[in-house]
Amino acid sequence: MPLAHTQDSVLSDLIKILLAVLLPPLGVLIEVGLSKQLLLNIILTLLGYIPGIVHAVYVIARN
Repeated sequence: MPLAHTQDSVLSDLIKILLAVLLPPLGVLIEVGLSKQLLLNIILTLLGYIPGIVHAVYVIARN
């Protein structure tokens, strides 16, 4: 049964990363909720789209 759980978590992470590429704050919001990480990601996304994506993927991959 652990294998099925692992496949589900990988699929879930891939969906979050796809959302993070399209709209970085959404990926972070789904991963960590309302937090300082979300605020930081919104600021990075406003300053430049690429830094927002990098931060969002980092947050998702870290958790």
